[in-house]
Amino acid sequence: MKRIWNSIAICSTLLIYITSCTPSAKDDGLGHHHHDHGSHGGNDHGSEIVLSVEQAKKFGVYSQMVKPRDFNNIIKVSGQIESAPTDQSIVAATAPGIVKFTPGTVEGKIVSSGTTIARISSKNIAGGDPNEYARVAVEATKRELDRLTPLHEDGIVTTKEYNAAKQAYDEALASYSGLPTGGIAKAATSGAITQLLVKEGEYVTTGQPIAVISGSTRLTLRADLPEKYFRQLPTITTASFKPSYADNVIHLNEVNGKMISKPTTATAQQTGYIPIHFSFDNNGSAIPGAFVEVYLIGSTKSNAIVLPVDAITEQQGKHSVYVKLDDECYEKRLVEIGNSNGSEIEILSGLTRKDEVVTKGAIIVKLAESSGAIPEGHSHNH
Repeated sequence: MKRIWNSIAICSTLLIYITSCTPSAKDDGLGHHHHDHGSHGGNDHGSEIVLSVEQAKKFGVYSQMVKPRDFNNIIKVSGQIESAPTDQSIVAATAPGIVKFTPGTVEGKIVSSGTTIARISSKNIAGGDPNEYARVAVEATKRELDRLTPLHEDGIVTTKEYNAAKQAYDEALASYSGLPTGGIAKAATSGAITQLLVKEGEYVTTGQPIAVISGSTRLTLRADLPEKYFRQLPTITTASFKPSYADNVIHLNEVNGKMISKPTTATAQQTGYIPIHFSFDNNGSAIPGAFVEVYLIGSTKSNAIVLPVDAITEQQGKHSVYVKLDDECYEKRLVEIGNSNGSEIEILSGLTRKDEVVTKGAIIVKLAESSGAIPEGHSHNH
């Protein structure tokens, strides 16, 4: 809702600015701007959008000249963040009973060694608490031993009877932990909770696993490559990924990432997919167990036209960019897009190296275009 109101506010402000826009120095006296469309690639262009230098600066609209450069072929696939098996520990129930997790205990939470994960209560459940039975047994055998001790000293009871009573007391004492009814389950190592194996209020037995903790210093990225891309396996060298819970893209070359496995045959854990694994340092932005979009980076393509993803707008399945024609005029240009690495995208057609394209604030230009506030006669399709 906040984004909607922000968009309405921006559009309203643009409406006021544009309708009050005065003719520029390039006006022909009729409120028209004239440009040689042949110099802009010869494409079929729509109406031009007027946005003053002051407006562009105010709303953060920036542009840059198209500069062809090297760009890697990209294969977008799904994947998951995993922990190394040696970097995992299990939190087990220390007593039978009902599990009650401590507040804030959820999958993905970072915990330190010794942190209490859950408390286990055996009160008011069928079968009772064995620890409570042990306490009662200790008290009973202690009373019996205290009764027999003076009698044994006086020779009234035999040594055999006394030793039996003492043995019963020692065994009861060994079975009694001395802890309150139930138990406490704590993390044995530091890391992130990747799995909760039981639900709140569920009954568990002693030793039953209730949670998995994975170390968060070094993680594994698993990319599931569809078998149809098998022939491109040799070209894949690294990757970037975008977690489902975040907007930013993480590039493996920025987090000490490296490929640790690349199958040479089309075998996979999942039918139809080939798993490729990368190892990387966790800088705090990746959560073990999270699902991600993976951009597998392959061979290099020369002289590619590449723009930031934010420079592209989409409407009814068609993609467009905004080309800056002069200081105050912009033009919507249909383009064909290619591969994306999550933060940048290749433009296959619709632009030339002579074009200056809006790379930041494209949504502002789009709002100006859709506001309908451009004075009549600004179209340049004469």
